[in-house]
Amino acid sequence: MSKHLAHIQWHRSSTKFDYSSYNRDHEWIFEGGSRVTASAAPAFLGNSAFINPEEAFVATLSSCHMLTFLALCAKTQITVNSYTDTAIAYLEKNKAGVLAITRAELHPQCEFGSDRPDRKTLARLHERAHHECFIANSVLTNISVVF
Repeated sequence: MSKHLAHIQWHRSSTKFDYSSYNRDHEWIFEGGSRVTASAAPAFLGNSAFINPEEAFVATLSSCHMLTFLALCAKTQITVNSYTDTAIAYLEKNKAGVLAITRAELHPQCEFGSDRPDRKTLARLHERAHHECFIANSVLTNISVVF
């Protein structure tokens, strides 16, 4: 249906190239012109001032869920005034014994207009958003939505 492009660019800035000394900072460049400076996670000798792939992954899960949820609310005429989420991803060893984001938790909080859904409707909307989220459907990570 569509394709999406990201250009990743890295250049060595250290004199030595060994695990403890090479730079992890790099840039993500997207089709629309957005540029994001990224690095490895600090635990893997990256720069904490920049986004890392693990943070980007959990942000992507959260963002896709939110966008799907908002679309469902709009289609069912439920007005959402604000949406926030503190999403958490867990980097752990998977069943094969290798590091992976094995699970993620989304903690969405919404403010609605006068047509606030009841808890049962809200649960149904989040469940449907989870099942229709493109990113959630693309990964093995166990994703739970806690609201």
